Amino acid sequence: MVGVEQWAEIRRLYRVEGLSIREISRRTGLHRKTLRRALASPQPPQYSRPAGGSKLDPLKDWICDQLAADPRIQSQRLREMATELGYGGGKSIFDDFVREVRPRFLRPRTFQRTVYRPGELIQCDLWEPGEQVPVGHGQRRRGWVVTCEVCWSRVIAGTLIFSKEAPDILWGLSRNLSRLGVLPEKLVWDREAAIAAGGRPTEAFASFCGQLEVGWVILEARDPQAKGVLERSHRFMRTNFERGRVFANHLDFQDRLDTWTDKANDRVHRTIRAVPAQRLIEEKTRMRPLPARMPDVDRRSVVRVPAQPFLRVDRNDYSIDPAFAGRRVEVRVSQTEITAVVLDTGELAARHRRVFAGGLTLTDPAHQTQLERQRAKRRQRHEVEVEIRPLARYDELIPA
Repeated sequence: MVGVEQWAEIRRLYRVEGLSIREISRRTGLHRKTLRRALASPQPPQYSRPAGGSKLDPLKDWICDQLAADPRIQSQRLREMATELGYGGGKSIFDDFVREVRPRFLRPRTFQRTVYRPGELIQCDLWEPGEQVPVGHGQRRRGWVVTCEVCWSRVIAGTLIFSKEAPDILWGLSRNLSRLGVLPEKLVWDREAAIAAGGRPTEAFASFCGQLEVGWVILEARDPQAKGVLERSHRFMRTNFERGRVFANHLDFQDRLDTWTDKANDRVHRTIRAVPAQRLIEEKTRMRPLPARMPDVDRRSVVRVPAQPFLRVDRNDYSIDPAFAGRRVEVRVSQTEITAVVLDTGELAARHRRVFAGGLTLTDPAHQTQLERQRAKRRQRHEVEVEIRPLARYDELIPA
């Protein structure tokens, strides 16, 4: 059989150099009929072998019948059933055939390409770091990062929180919007329990959006493809930000995350082929600025100061001025501090820096001093004066 290289050489000798078939036969040693067939063929010769039979052939119709009955049945289960029927072939040929014929019985989901308008949407979600975050006192704690990405410019921002409750998530969302510096038309969220219940926004989330005058889009359940822009950023954070970094505490984590997002926003984005930070400058002309004051999302509660003047917040006990024992105070818990204000007089009863480690008792030195003073006064009230007599009196009473 004439090979491809020899076929090309024959055609060159005949067409270009103008040699006769007899001369080409003399040079190549090929028969004249072989040369004529090579010259007559416009396509290069191909070696082909008739396909042989496969161990899977007797079961192909049976596989199609099973897929017609249950299009979602796993290939592994089909292979186990086929083995019971005597199939002795390999895994790859079986799975490849199932993958090839399954779309005939189960139409795969398709997606249209989404085009975003400037200033239209910001996608929001929670990303969980692979390792727990150090929070001081030799402890580590599970954390989440509230992530936001502007869909058109692809600028991202993230804020670390330690619970999935509405006040913490909304605080993270507020901080992200402050870093972005603009408001979109709508915020896109999946069905996070603190954000949406049964496909409808929670009261806390609706109140937050109402104060900012932004809309919302609640996605269908189990539909991560609808947040594809942010899901790709999560993969980038997992592989680029988290790997190779050791964090001293949660403040170090947040500081380095802000630095990393700023650096990422100044790079050329692979999808849009532009720098997100520069596109955001253009996009801001079509977006509303932030209000002078962001919504208040701190936790607030009213409690009565107990006889043991301590307040339990997030697994820790914080001291309160014992002078206000028995009186009601309004407690305000933010991400940075905890304050308690007496309701009827407005006096400050406590102010502590919030600690995210657990199982601690945090006492203000002034409160401790006040407790010790009160304890000393109680002791003085219960003390009884006892006369101390000289020993000579006892000697007079006892005869020698």
